[in-house]
Amino acid sequence: MSEPRGKRLKSSVPVCKTHRASAGSAVKQNLPSIVEEGLCGVSSLLMELAYRLQALAKIFEQDDMPLPRVAAYFHQESAREQEQAEAMLHYLSERGGQYCNKDIQRPGTDQVCALLPALELLLGQWKEEMAIMVELCQLAREHGDPHSASMLKSHFLQPLTPKIKLLGDLLTNVRKVGCTSDGAGGFGEYIIDQLYEELTRSD
Repeated sequence: MSEPRGKRLKSSVPVCKTHRASAGSAVKQNLPSIVEEGLCGVSSLLMELAYRLQALAKIFEQDDMPLPRVAAYFHQESAREQEQAEAMLHYLSERGGQYCNKDIQRPGTDQVCALLPALELLLGQWKEEMAIMVELCQLAREHGDPHSASMLKSHFLQPLTPKIKLLGDLLTNVRKVGCTSDGAGGFGEYIIDQLYEELTRSD
């Protein structure tokens, strides 16, 4: 039984607006339309984040800022975000939903020229991702879809929580050793490069 298509409250979940016109053509397995649209939109969001992390990794591979462990970490997290997007698309397909291909936005990393703003950008992205997942999880419950709510919690929310805490702690260390937003922190950048080895090992 599908949920009524009444007026929707303002939401931060990036639902796919173009998805709504074609959603009725799919044979869905009790997948509420609002959850299907949310899964479609969040999948694209995860792909955009993967693209952004890839762009950040390349910044730290440049000759004027060679931080190989930092670059490797951003490459690693980019691959993981892409895997998460593909896992969500697989789940959407299993439930009889549809994914609407759309252009991925530019990474928006042009102004990043040092480690501190790169980490701040990543932390902000993860916090946004978590807030959206929490809201989508709640939407699934409210619309009678406990299966999607459980999947979102176990496969997306739970792995993200410790990563946000770890990155928050790392940012504290970055500031303590003198890293700055303009790249003038000098030796601090290289200390953090070494700390990344521990961060990657803890994953």
